[in-house]
Amino acid sequence: MAEPIDTRSTRSPAQIAQDVAAELAKSAAARDAVGGTPKRERDLLRDSGLLTLVIPRALGGWGASWLETFDVVRSIARVDGSLGHVFGFQHLLLATLQLFGSEAQWRPWFEATARERWFWGNALNPLDPRTRLVWNGEVGRIDGDKSFCSGALDSDMLVVSAIEAQTEKLIVAALPTARRGITLGHDWDNMGQRQTDSGSAHFEAVSVLPSELLATPGPLGSTFASLRPCIAQLSLSNVYLGLAYGALDAARSYTSGQSRAWFLSGAAHPSEDPYVLRHYGELWVELEAARLVTDEAARALDRAWQRGDELTPAQRAAAAIAIATAKAKTTRVSLETTSRVFEVMGARATTAKARVDRFWRNARTHTLHDPVDYKLRDIGAYVLADRPPTPSFYS
Repeated sequence: MAEPIDTRSTRSPAQIAQDVAAELAKSAAARDAVGGTPKRERDLLRDSGLLTLVIPRALGGWGASWLETFDVVRSIARVDGSLGHVFGFQHLLLATLQLFGSEAQWRPWFEATARERWFWGNALNPLDPRTRLVWNGEVGRIDGDKSFCSGALDSDMLVVSAIEAQTEKLIVAALPTARRGITLGHDWDNMGQRQTDSGSAHFEAVSVLPSELLATPGPLGSTFASLRPCIAQLSLSNVYLGLAYGALDAARSYTSGQSRAWFLSGAAHPSEDPYVLRHYGELWVELEAARLVTDEAARALDRAWQRGDELTPAQRAAAAIAIATAKAKTTRVSLETTSRVFEVMGARATTAKARVDRFWRNARTHTLHDPVDYKLRDIGAYVLADRPPTPSFYS
């Protein structure tokens, strides 16, 4: 295991993230081939102190803004899309505790996360209704299954959703991953994001206490709580953007060190080929445009977050549209960039050993999380008719 990084040093989270990313980059291609749980790399993130970015300093964290936090998510995704994904979800799940739960709940959970270096896993999939909660007096029992449980394996705590049998309402709870009756499947074998462990979870007679339910105000129970999907969408956007930059980094390295100039170009090196230069120029322009839009969306989220319970529906809508814009832009840019880089590298870059295709496979897999068409519909309705997006777990 790597030596723990002192989070109280003079080094910034961005500087620490650079060291973490450099270490992750050494094995990212090989691990992509293997899949499975990146235990050593998750422990590297634990030791780095970066799992506490959004936790207030008074509770042992960094007290970072969302702009700073997502910059780190992007840095990690730039070398490892899978770790970028689960790292981003760490902060989404911490925000979920604060947005859906009471202060008496999230404060001790935050303190324990900082003290014990907890990794939080996701078993909150609102589109999968197979998990049910039945109350027997003061103790609840959860049974059923969940899909797409990103980061659940090797987590310390889980955020779980279920349908409450008595009311048919969605409930969300925070539970120890090791609680009896929770079984996590080693069944994620998709073509991309191969180390996110986004497989299944099975719940059999899992006990839950009322104090573990996030019911104040509950899922999307207030305007402030409805920022949760905005955080989720912006986390995804920064993973997409990181993948695009990572693909460009790989292409630059390959073009500079291994590519050959096309024989008709008359150039001694690909860096002198005007068509290669044009491709790089076009890719850079689109990437930088996406970065600016995404950073502005993070600033909009920070402004909304700072309003707390005073956040108005109009302010929430402005942030949601900024984030939807970033999601649409980064979706397109990640897919285009991770595909087009091969045009500036050539046929030899498609070898299995290089595994440059992992950036495209990761982007193609991850951008299917929810249809970007519905983001464009929301943006269009806002622009044309001033209709704000209806808050849901995806908007």
